[in-house]
Amino acid sequence: MMLMTVSDLPLERIARGKVRDVYAVDAERLLLVATDRVSAYDVVMAEPIPQKGAVLTQVSAWWFRQLGDLVDHHMISADADEIVAAVPALKGHRAEIAGRAMLCRRGTVFPIECVVRGYITGSAWREYAKTGTLAGEALPQGLKESGRLDPPIFSPATKAESGHDENITVAQMRTALGAEVTAELERLTRLVYTRGRDVALKQGIIIADTKFEFGRTVDGKILLIDEVMTPDSSRFWPLDGYAEGKPQPSFDKQPLRDWLDVERHAGRWNGDAPAPRLPAEVVDATSKRYLEAYRRLTGAELSVS
Repeated sequence: MMLMTVSDLPLERIARGKVRDVYAVDAERLLLVATDRVSAYDVVMAEPIPQKGAVLTQVSAWWFRQLGDLVDHHMISADADEIVAAVPALKGHRAEIAGRAMLCRRGTVFPIECVVRGYITGSAWREYAKTGTLAGEALPQGLKESGRLDPPIFSPATKAESGHDENITVAQMRTALGAEVTAELERLTRLVYTRGRDVALKQGIIIADTKFEFGRTVDGKILLIDEVMTPDSSRFWPLDGYAEGKPQPSFDKQPLRDWLDVERHAGRWNGDAPAPRLPAEVVDATSKRYLEAYRRLTGAELSVS
């Protein structure tokens, strides 16, 4: 499978994120292309991670198929042949989109990340450990790091163009989107997370937290969009060996983060772009971590043709 850091397709590119390139197909459809770019600490690395883009796209596609009875979503197809048949301009570009592209329904994106936390970790744990709060709101006393939250916490965040998203309260979300939309997005977020958490647990994976994005079509229908419960948008922990009270290993780019931490502490990197060149063994370890997440979650090896 070809490596891709930048896509170049014969469609109008309307956005380029840290990982995804977004193309307009027509007034009703978009093409999302997940490249093999990888970022850490808000810096995009120069080296791509083999098969990362395909893992993100195909994990999302797998979830959309599991969730179709619960929520409307934007996926039309993540199959290269079906996409080429539906978008003739892509004839001759099959190899570039194979595995990594998703043809989607178009809509207006709500400017809020719908985060749900089933376990307390990351930035939520750091705030709680200092103040006993999350986004300034009190949480129950006595929580332990990586402990399960029952019920899960709905914790919206602003969508940052650069840098970190910022946790906000549900009241702030209501101010931005209105009470009715906020209630519906929270309902859908909890519904989808509960399904995903239960499915993943059967596969030996804890989804500690995740974030969803939603959009609205011109006729007012709310859609689940973007990526869904991937190693980039979620914390995947192995169920075997899980114990609260400490950090957990994760199925994501942790080998990359660990190596960068060493470089920062050694004074060889100041944390800003450009990042240092990644050793081949770090690239390989990160790729294997993504592929293992796909295998564990879906029960199959990733196959792209």
